[in-house]
Amino acid sequence: MRRLLAVLLLACGSLSALAAGKLSSAPLFAATLFDLDNKAVAFAAYRGKPLIVNFWARWCPPCRVEIPELVEVQTRHKARGVEVIGISLESDAPPVRDFAKAYDINYTVLLTRDKGVALLQALGNAKAGLPYTVVLNRRGEIVGSKLGAMNGAELEAAAAAALQ
Repeated sequence: MRRLLAVLLLACGSLSALAAGKLSSAPLFAATLFDLDNKAVAFAAYRGKPLIVNFWARWCPPCRVEIPELVEVQTRHKARGVEVIGISLESDAPPVRDFAKAYDINYTVLLTRDKGVALLQALGNAKAGLPYTVVLNRRGEIVGSKLGAMNGAELEAAAAAALQ
């Protein structure tokens, strides 16, 4: 059923299948980001895991709407190995940490500092709009992406695609 839902959503364009095979995840895995304690994190540490990578910012209203859905998908699929990673385009960790606590974010949150726009563009988001989600399978291949907030059904499809 989940596989069928993923195929249907991909076919309808909710989660762009165009990304598969055309976008490289290399810029993402080459990135050094920062955790909420300002410690450097090599994104390469996430290689080999099915990932839902969501770019966002505190000042982005659609990002705020999407967060509870991301929390839910992390809760439902963590045991199956899916990792939700929120990548904030912000530089200052303390306000993002406070925001994450206030929104009960249960997934990893990393900061791009000044490299966010370039990373978004390298991952197929030419205008660097938010929110932007990239879905990667265990092989590190981009299997889908979407500019704009994702709803629960789209995130379920993303989790299914990541697990393929």
